[in-house]
Amino acid sequence: MAKLPKKFIDRVQAKLKPYQGIVTSHRSRDVSEADTVTVVKDVLADVFGYDKYAELTSEQQIRGTFCDLAIQIDGSIRFLIEVKGAGSTLSDAHLRQAVNYGAHQGIEWIILTNAVEWRFYKVEFAQPISWDEITRFTLPELNPKSQGDLEKLFLLAREGLPTNAISAYHQHQQVVNHFTVAQMLLSESVVGVVRREMRRLFPELKVEPADIADLLVNGVLKREVVVDGERVQDARTRIKKAEQKLQRVAKRAAEAAE
Repeated sequence: MAKLPKKFIDRVQAKLKPYQGIVTSHRSRDVSEADTVTVVKDVLADVFGYDKYAELTSEQQIRGTFCDLAIQIDGSIRFLIEVKGAGSTLSDAHLRQAVNYGAHQGIEWIILTNAVEWRFYKVEFAQPISWDEITRFTLPELNPKSQGDLEKLFLLAREGLPTNAISAYHQHQQVVNHFTVAQMLLSESVVGVVRREMRRLFPELKVEPADIADLLVNGVLKREVVVDGERVQDARTRIKKAEQKLQRVAKRAAEAAE
């Protein structure tokens, strides 16, 4: 992630700690959902930097029902925020409710929170509707001097909107993960490198690419990253598209040089 703005860091370091105490107190007292919405709105203004009156809307109506809060910039909703009581445990049912709101409104970024725990999701507009969890954190456990914690907070910060920080973070997650690395390790080029290195170190051995691939699949890599599934297929597709893009660039360069 790029260098965080000083204005954002200074605000978090000045404002976060009081709210850590407030939400902890609210959880212990099991305050109502309405009171939790109030403190979430204050956190969004004082910690994340939004204009409470111009950029935060309450009870956003969606097909006859209401989502608790929305972040709206220049008339466009950027985040929907579903709030549950501070003493509540966030559940899959709460998540489905929030995702349905986003799907009906065409809003891809969803926040589910009880003021203590904050969960970030991206709605995938496919059939059926699905979602990816981007990150989550527990507000009282954050350290305002920790770079990692600041980066999590920045995903929702007002200063992160112009560069679409949460989208960039999500794209990074989709590529830099163990599924993608596993598929790269199983690629013909990488298996070839391993085979050449083995033959260099142990010239008396006969090792075929299939032997190395079999070892990777059945003995080196975890089963979850090699067995066919949605995440494995996504990784294969991303790698294939990246390879095709490189081939197109190389072809255009070769044609231009002729």
